[in-house]
Formats: sequence, C-alpha cells, structure tokens
Amino acid sequence: MKEDIVDHRDPTTWTQEFTAEVARTRQVVAKLHGELTRWGLVVWTAGNVSQRVKGPAEDASQDLLVIKPSGVAYEDLTPENMVVCDLDGALVQGDASPSSDTAAHAYVYTHMPQVGGVVHTHSTYATAWAARGEEIPCVLTMMGDEFGGPVPVGPFALIGDDSIGRGIVETLSTSRSPAVLMRNHGPFTIGKDARAAVKAAAMVEEVARTVHISRQLGEPIPIPQDRIDSLYARYQNVYGQH
Repeated sequence: MKEDIVDHRDPTTWTQEFTAEVARTRQVVAKLHGELTRWGLVVWTAGNVSQRVKGPAEDASQDLLVIKPSGVAYEDLTPENMVVCDLDGALVQGDASPSSDTAAHAYVYTHMPQVGGVVHTHSTYATAWAARGEEIPCVLTMMGDEFGGPVPVGPFALIGDDSIGRGIVETLSTSRSPAVLMRNHGPFTIGKDARAAVKAAAMVEEVARTVHISRQLGEPIPIPQDRIDSLYARYQNVYGQH
C-alpha cells in the first residue's frame, strides 16, 4: 500500500489501497461533522473536524489530513466535498478551499505524531471560559476520567497561519488533557482519531457548563491530585471494552 506511493501530494500516483483509505477517511470526517451539530457545539459554518491519513511507514512527512471546506454549511457537507491537504496545509485533493483552521490542524499533526484527529468548536460554555482566559478546574470525577486534571488555557493567537497550532502544541505537550481553551477563541481537542477528538469536544463543553453552574452556587470543591491520578488511570486502562 505505502511503498508504491510516489508522491503523496499527487493523487495520480496513489495506490488503489491508499486511494481507498483517503475515501474512507473523507466519509468518516463528513459524518463526524454531524456530531458537532447534534451536540450543539457549533453554529452556522463555524468549527471543523479533521483526521490524519498515514502515509508511507515511518515517514510522517508523507501524512495527509482530511478536513471540512471553508464556509460550507453543515447540511451541505458530504464525503465528496471534504478536502485533503498535506501537513504544510496545501490542498492535495478537492474542489473547495480548506478550512481557515487547516494550518493549525496541520501543525498539530506535524508536531504530535500520536494525534490522529483534531476538532475545533466555538461551543458556548467552553468558549466563555476561553474568553476569560481561565482554565476549567478539576472538580468533577468526569474531568479526572477524561482530562486527567484541569482543562488548560492556551495563548491568544490569530487565525491564518500556524500560530494557533503552535499554541495548542505548546499547551497540550505538558498536559494530559485532550482539550485546550485557546484564549479569546475557543476549544480545540485532539484524539487518537477524529471520533475521539469529537468526544473530547462534547465532554469539554459539558464540564464547562457544569462547573460554571456549580460556581453560581458557591466555590466548587477541588479533587486531590492523587485521586485525579487514580480516576484517570482507571478510566484510560480499565473502563469500557478493551
């Protein structure tokens, strides 16, 4: 599948297997955008989901990503209008302009090889915390499970180049959290694939809302670090089907 690909930037050189993998990923990414609207994480055309497509073995520079086209309504998204880019953010396959956040996603994939999916939303409560530049404290067992601690805040960065991606990598490289609140912007989440990143996007909005409501009643009670560590280890290694 991989050794015969001459140029990952040229679809005419792809093997049949690699072409099929790109097509499968376009289907996955298109469908997962529907989860953003289902959980109320986006409005209008804001937000995006991407997933990595691995290139030749042990050569991440050959990886590609599939992402939403820029400014297209969610109800109009299909596998066919998803776009494929390289990790420089350049369009490889597709007829539309890539999302304006493509450079940020590409930077994350380049510098965090364990990441297979990236999501960005402007979900209301998580974005409200980002507007305050305040991390979400770990005061819920759900947060210990999912995030392994507080949800951190990343630096302010403008859209258009890899500045947002740099802030994401800088912040999450020293955190167990799969979510970061980019200051004055909103949440970005990562995962082993796009589905995991979408789950993190839904969960960060849920805890942002719950902790906000809790603070209206009084100061939430923090969970001790050793208990957070125990919660995180159990959830990551024992919970669910393995």
